[in-house]
Amino acid sequence: MQLSGNKVRKLEFLMADAVTQGADCVITVGGIQSNHCRATAVAAKYLNLDCYLILRTSKLLVDEDPGLVGNLLVERLVGAHVDLVSKEEYGKIGSVALADLLKKKLLEEGRKPYIIPVGGSNSLGTWGYIEAAREIEHQIQISGDVRFDDIVVACGSGGTIAGLALGSNLSSLKAKVHAFSVCDDPEYFYDYVQGLIDGLHSGLDSHDLVSIENAKGLGYAMNTAEELKFVKDVATATGIVLDPVYSGKAAYGMLKDMAAKPAKWEGRKILFVHTGGLLGLYDKVDELSSLSGSWRRMDLEESVPCKEGTGCNQASRYSP
Repeated sequence: MQLSGNKVRKLEFLMADAVTQGADCVITVGGIQSNHCRATAVAAKYLNLDCYLILRTSKLLVDEDPGLVGNLLVERLVGAHVDLVSKEEYGKIGSVALADLLKKKLLEEGRKPYIIPVGGSNSLGTWGYIEAAREIEHQIQISGDVRFDDIVVACGSGGTIAGLALGSNLSSLKAKVHAFSVCDDPEYFYDYVQGLIDGLHSGLDSHDLVSIENAKGLGYAMNTAEELKFVKDVATATGIVLDPVYSGKAAYGMLKDMAAKPAKWEGRKILFVHTGGLLGLYDKVDELSSLSGSWRRMDLEESVPCKEGTGCNQASRYSP
């Protein structure tokens, strides 16, 4: 549970690089409920590295204790160092400069820091999902006649879709990758993915590899009532729990697109990749409370058999 989600695949390569370079700590950046930051904090402890997290929050909360909800609970349990910045500071300075600033301070203290980018999304991290595509290919081969026309996945930082799209193209999968972005606009991600695959010298065009649709709705980590109800309905109907920030928005966007453009999807076999993030649900407790399952006090009056020797008479031992 604590080391779960799509970020773990990227961290397999990024943490190996950190260890190879002799790092004694890692730095990464994300939102206040970042799944990537939580996974990085846990992976660091597995490798006996310290972890420094720069977390983005609202300016109203940046000077307050961030609490122990969801991913924050795990991060703080494993001893990650948490630095808070406001969304405005993050927007003005940028994630790269913030990480470099902390790296400089740690170097001055004699530490050996290794920076992991937002979401673990760089060219090295992309290998995590090139490998995932290879695993999918292998599972299809051993399963027999299963084949997918399309792969659908959420997009939050670009590394997962870059790896899946490149891996699908290079393997026998040849499935079209459809990404539903939950933060920035599609054009941003086309450019970002292009940079990632250029870093791997692919010689390919991101527009040919992946189709990116906007599914951010109200904004990153913000949900409409309809989106949350969708997450609840899927859980009730199937037992599959989608997270509200990533996979929930992607699945919601996918079904909306299917309804709007049925000819695009009709007759196609689709693989939806669940990217994790379930701890983020805890940050939505208040919004989900009205949608959650009912409860009641169990009615025990005259319905429970009395134990022998308690004085119950035969007539009152069982309900009518």
